[in-house]
Amino acid sequence: QVQLVESGGGLVQAGGSLRLSCAASTRTSNMYAMGWFRQAPGLEREFVATISSHGGTIYYADALKGRLTISRDNAQNTVYLLMNSLKPEDTAVYYCAAGRSPWASTKADNYDSWGQGTQVTVSS
Repeated sequence: QVQLVESGGGLVQAGGSLRLSCAASTRTSNMYAMGWFRQAPGLEREFVATISSHGGTIYYADALKGRLTISRDNAQNTVYLLMNSLKPEDTAVYYCAAGRSPWASTKADNYDSWGQGTQVTVSS
């Protein structure tokens, strides 16, 4: 499994932006799709965005399209999530995950390595 460390979360006002980063422990991380999920208090973990191993396929949660950009730098073993026009309902712990295959997936079951999460809090 790959060890993943997220960073970049924090407190931001509504309408602001944040860029989350996820650093992977091994160079083989570029063989796998990467994804972002989030979990708000009292709610189930939900899919946010995913990118295939070489970046050619990207999917976003329908409700978040237009406000997110996922990208990866395989030379740096890092994946990013840029979030714009943040809303209070975006408040959650955001998790990075490494997939079981190179193919982007919206399903949490298709990921087998997870980071500890980074808190994003959006104030109104």
